[in-house]
Amino acid sequence: MSAAMLRSASLAFALLLSACAAAPAPETVSRVQGAPGMVSAADPRAAAAGREILDAGGSAADAALATMLALTVVEPQSSGIGGGGFLVYHDEKTDRLGTIDGREEAPSAAGPKWFFGPNGEPLPYREAIPGGRSVGVPGNVALMLEAHERYGKLPWSDLFQPAIRLARNGYAITPRLHASLKSNARLAASTPWGRATFYDAAGVPKPVGTIVTNPQLADFLTELAGRGAGYFYTGPNASALVRTVNEAAKNPSMMKTEDLAAYEAKERAPVCGKYRQYRICGMAPPSSGGVAVFQILKQLERFDMAALGADNPAAWHLLAESMRLAYADREVYLGDADHVRVPVAGLIDEGYLRSRSALIQPGRAIVNVAAGKPAGAPAYAAAKDGEVPSTSHFVAVDRGGNVASYTSTIEGPFGSGLAVNGYFLNNELTDFNIVPDLNGQPTANRVEGGKRPRSSMAPTIVYGPDGEVRIAIGAAGGTTIIAQVAKALVGVLDWGLTAQEAIALPQLMGFGEQVRLERGTRLEAMAPALRALGHEVVLVEPGYKANAIEWTAGRWAGAADPRSEGAAVSQ
Repeated sequence: MSAAMLRSASLAFALLLSACAAAPAPETVSRVQGAPGMVSAADPRAAAAGREILDAGGSAADAALATMLALTVVEPQSSGIGGGGFLVYHDEKTDRLGTIDGREEAPSAAGPKWFFGPNGEPLPYREAIPGGRSVGVPGNVALMLEAHERYGKLPWSDLFQPAIRLARNGYAITPRLHASLKSNARLAASTPWGRATFYDAAGVPKPVGTIVTNPQLADFLTELAGRGAGYFYTGPNASALVRTVNEAAKNPSMMKTEDLAAYEAKERAPVCGKYRQYRICGMAPPSSGGVAVFQILKQLERFDMAALGADNPAAWHLLAESMRLAYADREVYLGDADHVRVPVAGLIDEGYLRSRSALIQPGRAIVNVAAGKPAGAPAYAAAKDGEVPSTSHFVAVDRGGNVASYTSTIEGPFGSGLAVNGYFLNNELTDFNIVPDLNGQPTANRVEGGKRPRSSMAPTIVYGPDGEVRIAIGAAGGTTIIAQVAKALVGVLDWGLTAQEAIALPQLMGFGEQVRLERGTRLEAMAPALRALGHEVVLVEPGYKANAIEWTAGRWAGAADPRSEGAAVSQ
């Protein structure tokens, strides 16, 4: 398995990406160097694991990787080594931005009808999730290797120690985990290990506060710490993983050990562009997050969002319209650029986004939202994928001013329900379009062997007018991730809110012909005004989970979504 990939910003998507390449590091000490480091994560125990690594002299990358490993233990329903992720990283020493694609990958045997049943018909989405066919080759451990080789300071094995202690000594079941165990028992309890670990003899989830241990995972992480990343992709773990997915009682796969041995984390050029006086940088395809978040912001640039403010329904109308346009482009054009032509440069071109912005009218909603025609656009059919809200985002900053923004996932709660060595395996392949073609046209996100499914993950780093990192942010929650990040950035950059205040704002999502408002918030009171503008308003339950760290008032300040159990901890 090769280990030579990250995305140092050799930004080469024409002129756009030269805007991403920063100048060489200045001779003077950066304003952020020497400030205490910080970690923000969806679970305080995982954040504490990252801080422990910072206290030991680790880099932001080291801390982020230790956080991901700890989340494998304490947030097993959301992310971990059985899944994949994306890392956006600011390297203060070189003043460069890099990204690593650790997205899961379809087995080489996969094809367009991967999720078709014996009757020749596509499986219903929910029936495609359980079992082996939904499992992609996990990418997080390969991502770890790339990030550690490029940005790590501490020995590889040190990063595993907090997670090993949590798994071996035990951790308490939280209300969020308990609720997920209750509502997703079909997957969480589908294996003897899952039932024994999280449920009592009657099949009831163990109560909140129960201390559970995971000796299988502790033993495996100990071996992985000592043997290196290759131990995940070859040998006993690879054989057990392949056997588990291929012999699954439901939807057995056709994965090979060679599929794991061939997996590589990939360097991608970041997707960057200017919004007002800020530079927004995110993840390239197969993530749709970097493109869509920037599109939403750029399409709003001609409007005075600051003057409108966060309490004005007109501002939320504009945000909803911009989201609808960006999601429409996403459904058609975004996919794995190693397998299909993705017109990234055209999608983030300023002229193109001005033409899209011109469709937004302050006084009425767009009647029918459709994808645009960016330069270089191929003829693809629009098709929605079926992302399930889950995932985890975390941010780390060290005393040297290095910044890691990392989103990790196993897709839906408890992934495929299958487990190996004490960790759940992802159901990431259901992020592909189950139906590969529509009206005689292929979809960009159809299943293909060796392909990575489109993702909404949107780890983002924003630079201020001085060229320094202003905020690093990301979220969890399937397709809502893009909307969460865009909303929070409008809150910080336009409305002058702190990152904590912006994340805590009620959530709106413009998607297709709907505008979805978070139930029980002040946005619900705006529903009549939005309906009067022509919006189809739907109220949805809260379930959001964003994390951020920002530079403000001469220090790093952390933020964690109050709807979650997240925390930000400082050195």
